[in-house]
Amino acid sequence: MNVLIIGSGGREHALAWKIKRSPKLSKLFIAPGNAGTELLGSNVNIGVSDFQKIKTLVIKEKIELVIVGPEVPLVEGIHDFFLNDIELKKVGVIGPVQQGAMLEGSKDFAKEFMIRHKIPTAAYQTFTAETLKQGIDFLKTLNPPYVLKADGLAAGKGVIISESFEEAKTELTAMLGDKKFGEASAKVVIEEFLDGIELSVFVLTDGKSYKILPLAKDYKRIGEGDTGLNTGGMGSISHVPFADDELMQKIESQIIKPTIKGLISEKINYKGFIFFGLINVRDNPYVIEYNARMGDPEAESVIPRIKNDFLELLVATAENRLEETKIEIDTRQTAAIMLVAGGYPGSYEKGKVISGLENNQDSIIFHAGTRTNPETGEIITNGGRVLAITSYGNTMQEALGKSYKIAEKINFEGKNYRKDLGKDLISYE
Repeated sequence: MNVLIIGSGGREHALAWKIKRSPKLSKLFIAPGNAGTELLGSNVNIGVSDFQKIKTLVIKEKIELVIVGPEVPLVEGIHDFFLNDIELKKVGVIGPVQQGAMLEGSKDFAKEFMIRHKIPTAAYQTFTAETLKQGIDFLKTLNPPYVLKADGLAAGKGVIISESFEEAKTELTAMLGDKKFGEASAKVVIEEFLDGIELSVFVLTDGKSYKILPLAKDYKRIGEGDTGLNTGGMGSISHVPFADDELMQKIESQIIKPTIKGLISEKINYKGFIFFGLINVRDNPYVIEYNARMGDPEAESVIPRIKNDFLELLVATAENRLEETKIEIDTRQTAAIMLVAGGYPGSYEKGKVISGLENNQDSIIFHAGTRTNPETGEIITNGGRVLAITSYGNTMQEALGKSYKIAEKINFEGKNYRKDLGKDLISYE
């Protein structure tokens, strides 16, 4: 089987790494890919939103399955594009249609979906530039901290948590009045703050049945102790020690099942991953957000724990046969440490030479923002999040220790990473 993965980050490298192991695979293509994926298949220089060029590639290379990594092409309707094209409609696509992708593409849509299907989430209201004054008035009714979310896609950076009313008022004005996040903040969702500990839950669904994948805990803030700006993610750990059987039963009955039933009842064609960003508040789970794809950096700790032939699972999803399969999970712990460029998530430079990549005997190095310099053959930085270092361990500390050991040996100018991952979980082990 010929397979195409769309995307260029660590998530896509993790998908390629796993799919490459399948005996069902004939040829693997990644568009556009990175310096890591080119070692596993053929990188093709096509943008994730260039649907016509993707079509040409699929037809030319007789591709039978397309796996959409990032959220942007899903929200732009790539699955609908395939379904509506006579030459492409029989090609399997892993990723929801545009309406399903709106669970991630619009915070307001997701909130309304949760309310309709009685899925636990924080109380909220949505505001626009025209209703800015009402938004400020709503802030006055809440207790700090204040949670402001850009309605649209903002690369994981569209959430502001303000400790004071004045700061929240300034941020709301910047988001709505000054378009701080562009069109993504044309609407802003203001939520009540939920105090608890977060976790990431993933399911793979064919639109009827679903399989729960390994859980993860990710770290979004740039600074240690969860301080500083939000990023796309500074690392992840799988499994999650506080997610016991009782909590998982609540998550499945109160959140996962109602979400799948809701999609079915609203006739939304959903084949692919659903990411549930959850918070555990006094042993009760609430949905913070949905994503319409695998998380990143969670994929780098979750996918290595799936023992199945992953391509077989994805084909079963595309063919509505997921119910016939059984997920096999590696019981070991994994930890993924993200190395990022200096200045990230603010402005940063690209093109820094990366050294020490050969020092990975005990770990897997997943490339994210990298490319190969065509003139020198050197691997150089090409994004804010550069590499994810994933290790197995019998305990969380063992897995983290292995990843941190490799993190010290890899170098590029401006390298930065958090050194406190997992510290918030020690008391639960």
